[in-house]
Amino acid sequence: MAQPTTTTAPVRRRVLRWTLIFLLVIVLVAGAGVGWWIYQNRADPIPAGTPAQPGPIVVEPSIVPVSRNAPEPTPRGVQKALAAPLKDPALGEFTGQVSDPLTGQVLWSKGADKPRVPASNAKILTAAAVLLALPHDARLTTKVVMGDDGQAILVGAGDPTLTSTPADESSFYSDPARIDDLAAQIKRSGRHVTSVAVDTSLYTGPTMQKTWDRRDVEGGDIAPITSLMIDGARNKPSDEYSPRTDEPAVAAGRALAQALGLNGKVDEVTAPSTAQTVASVKSAPLTVRVGDMMRFSDNILAETLSIELAQATGNEPSIAGGADAVLKTLRSNGFDVGDATLVDASGLSYSDRVPASLLDELMSAAASAGHPKMRSLLDSLPVAHGTGTLADRFDPKATAGAGWVRGKTGTLTGVSSLTGVVQTVDGRVLAFAMISGGTSPADARPAVDAVVGALRDCGCRG
Repeated sequence: MAQPTTTTAPVRRRVLRWTLIFLLVIVLVAGAGVGWWIYQNRADPIPAGTPAQPGPIVVEPSIVPVSRNAPEPTPRGVQKALAAPLKDPALGEFTGQVSDPLTGQVLWSKGADKPRVPASNAKILTAAAVLLALPHDARLTTKVVMGDDGQAILVGAGDPTLTSTPADESSFYSDPARIDDLAAQIKRSGRHVTSVAVDTSLYTGPTMQKTWDRRDVEGGDIAPITSLMIDGARNKPSDEYSPRTDEPAVAAGRALAQALGLNGKVDEVTAPSTAQTVASVKSAPLTVRVGDMMRFSDNILAETLSIELAQATGNEPSIAGGADAVLKTLRSNGFDVGDATLVDASGLSYSDRVPASLLDELMSAAASAGHPKMRSLLDSLPVAHGTGTLADRFDPKATAGAGWVRGKTGTLTGVSSLTGVVQTVDGRVLAFAMISGGTSPADARPAVDAVVGALRDCGCRG
């Protein structure tokens, strides 16, 4: 009988054959890989006389001062470097000045003596004045005193950096005094508190300069200037651009009441001179507060710092008194402020007028050895493409200067100003002040940056 036909044996043989071939390929590939690795990593003999392999480079970051012997720029060299960027029509009506702090020589000037709307470059005058006249470690003490019937009175000291944020949360300002610390001290005192009131009697005069736009309160640029505020009158304490409150002192009182677990109305009173102090906190030192003002162009800090100056120099503790104290202090320290007009200390008003020559003179003085009290002003300036109001400017793809320019910005509708210092490629530090007007800041700022960037790029000696 015939056997049944089957394909099982041939199939098994084919599977076995292909399996062996596959394994052989793997072995060959693996062997080749090992051989290549051995070839690549073989230790060739080192020829005689070959120098020893150098050790790893050790990086030691350090701050190196600029050399006093860096090549000196010339007026002709600066003029040549600025010729091209000065042709940009986006600059509008443009005035400015460049000087060498080491020699005091003015290297370039265009309409620099003409008083112009400075915008926030006015804060340079304010910063310089307070640094010249006040102790750099000066602190402001905000206190709570006890009134009648268990009323705790929060007495303003002119410190808008006082914060409502808890100690474990960051505040907008550097090293601020805290409402929570005041509340904790009151609780430790054992005094029974039934209500909270606020005292703003330290300041006099109007709380808003008449040329300010009240819409800027909601816009986050300003608030009524009172001697008692928290978080710069911001509704959102850590938000730089937060809308401000129309009642900064009452807001501070409510924050203290909340920390004490109290509800009810916060009254405005004048504390009795004999009232007992039950709690107090201190602000950051003056130089820290000046630094915050300059880096973030904080209008409220500018106004309160100027009033602090007014109090110390015998002027009226008001917005007008602060502006007057700034000019008087600069004049008494030898600066020509004859063509300058300030109605506020922040530069928020279009009624302010400052010539670029004065701004440059102040910046050059801060960078020289002649006014050591002003030196910390340089540290407070934003760094191009790095910090503060210059963080988004001087894009290296568009212009030079990132990291090498430090400056104070100023911006209002139709006004763009920039004053600061720049280190040239030859290592020379130059001071500058630039004021543009009549064009959109969106167009003017890159054009101004290009002018300053040209200073960075040049040795300016030809």
